[in-house]
Amino acid sequence: MAKIERVEVFMVDLVPKVKRTDAIQAFVSQETPFVRIYADDGVVGTGYTYTIGTGGHAVVALLARNLAPQLIGRDPEKVEQIWKALFFHTHATAVGAITSLALAAIDTALWDMRCRRSGRPLHIEAGGAQDSVPLYTTEGGWLHIETAELVEDALRAKAAGFGGSKIKVGRPPKEDVARLTAVREAVGDGFEIMVDGNQGAEVDKAIRRARLYEPLDLAWYEEPLPAEDLGGHVRLSAATTLPIAVGESIYSLQHFREYLQREAASVIQVDVARIGGITPWLKTAHLAEAFNVAVCPHFLMELHVAITAAVPNGRWIEYIPQLDSLTTEGMRIENGRAVPSDEPGLGIAWDWEAVDRQRVEDATHIVS
Repeated sequence: MAKIERVEVFMVDLVPKVKRTDAIQAFVSQETPFVRIYADDGVVGTGYTYTIGTGGHAVVALLARNLAPQLIGRDPEKVEQIWKALFFHTHATAVGAITSLALAAIDTALWDMRCRRSGRPLHIEAGGAQDSVPLYTTEGGWLHIETAELVEDALRAKAAGFGGSKIKVGRPPKEDVARLTAVREAVGDGFEIMVDGNQGAEVDKAIRRARLYEPLDLAWYEEPLPAEDLGGHVRLSAATTLPIAVGESIYSLQHFREYLQREAASVIQVDVARIGGITPWLKTAHLAEAFNVAVCPHFLMELHVAITAAVPNGRWIEYIPQLDSLTTEGMRIENGRAVPSDEPGLGIAWDWEAVDRQRVEDATHIVS
């Protein structure tokens, strides 16, 4: 039986390649805490998590001071046991963003170890349901981008074989409708348009917006309300024919259960970092499958491609490249579809020299 003998915690801060704005915020940086777990049989697993500009040092501190020491001497194959133990160890701060993000870094590292030890890629180890997953792009749909550029980006995505584009909403309602209409008229009916409100509306405004959007035959209306407003999502879902998508700001399996049971959403966008790792991500995906609901994860395409392909209800991957400066090769794309790597592990080809160059100086810790 292998045992964990050392854990390294550090952080890289990535600046987005393009300007990213939505209804409530700007995406200024991707703080990326890493965890590397070393076992006494020589197998090393790498995991990571992220924030969009604040909280990265808090995640690193929780990992280094509280979670990593709990790993020493444990059998890394007992992934479920470790996740439960760490969750209980942090029960005073769970359920919550910082704890979930920290758990995700460890859990993804353990899955990386499991796959490397078995010699299988993550998409096979976790289920092997699909060989590839359709892509939609968000990079050309940010709120500050003007209509002509939105149209151009959607047409480029369509020409590249992508199945859809996501456009941020949050301008005056009629202005949003005009922008969306221009894109719909340009791409035609066979190309999906998703819209994302980024939790920027109250219930009454979201209902009115949804009715304005309905004639455009949108794939979904994403995060129209604050994620904690379950009742508001119930009201909105009952008031519109548009599919309502939620998940990137939900941090536990049980909260997804409440949304599904109350028919408050019909697309689930569970984020592997914000749910606490691959272990709870897969549980959430299978829970959604029981409700005949699709899973279309948020962000982290390089990691989500494998686990979305692993489950039968994984429908879309969101194209937002962010790890190119830290990897030797990007996510594989064929005919507008994301293809998971066949290499053992998470399927991310880390460039360790590049990673080391971009480390945040005061955020490296070794626990043994």
